[in-house]
Amino acid sequence: MDHRAEVREFLSSRRARITPEQAGLPAYGGNRRVKGLRREEVAMLAGVSIDYYVRMERGNLSGASESVLDALARALQLDEAEREHLFALARAAGPGPRRRRATPTTVRPAIQQVLDAITGAPAWVRNGRHDIVAMNRLARALYAPILADPHRPANTTRFIYLNEAARDFFVDWDRIANDAAAMLRLEAGHNPHDRALIELVGELSTRSEVFRRRWASHDVQFHRSGLKRLRHPVIGRLDLNFESMELPSEPGLTLNVYTAAPGSPTADGLKMLASWAATQDLAEVQQTAPDQS
Repeated sequence: MDHRAEVREFLSSRRARITPEQAGLPAYGGNRRVKGLRREEVAMLAGVSIDYYVRMERGNLSGASESVLDALARALQLDEAEREHLFALARAAGPGPRRRRATPTTVRPAIQQVLDAITGAPAWVRNGRHDIVAMNRLARALYAPILADPHRPANTTRFIYLNEAARDFFVDWDRIANDAAAMLRLEAGHNPHDRALIELVGELSTRSEVFRRRWASHDVQFHRSGLKRLRHPVIGRLDLNFESMELPSEPGLTLNVYTAAPGSPTADGLKMLASWAATQDLAEVQQTAPDQS
């Protein structure tokens, strides 16, 4: 990934979305030739020289202090995820060798034990590329359509953009697709030299016009909690609350747990899912058992 282009396009896209009125500035004249703020207006709001801001927007964040980055984040009205992305881009521009941070692809047995101990809710672990790293039985049953794709490692964003079944599986497919691209963009800022991530983005950009558009927006966001509405091919509609939690003992991995309010139709659906999962497990055991006849 071209780091200077990443910085340039991120800063210019954030600048373009803010009007002078939103920034508390007077808008002189009726014909502004630029969308959003001018570079000199951002420089004034951030308290830096125009030349310095122009250098940053051209892709050079090297040497930018934390106080300058904070001021720039305020001037561009960045949210928490965008601010983190800006700082990650600045770190990547710093001196020193460009080292690729290893992305975890497995979990320790103790983490799998935690997943297996969660018996009433789908629970699974993903890495920053959105590879599914580990799951409990209910999660395997819930995400059966994703696991049906023979590509390994199973990857939720690849499924969302490249598998037609995703549009039926995710009730809010458009929002889910937007979230997935924004989360990947955030990960790319943290780990810009992850070759598998670069290859994934390249594959998605080549094969999906929708992904190309959303990737080009340079939007970033966290994905910590919310509602996920699914249409399971066997159980039907499930409206699940999700919580995503980083694992301090496993940097780079995130635990996702899906739950439903007690007594709700989705709670009943999870019970049905558990029963269906048990029948699937039994069928697998019977298929692999040696013939005793």
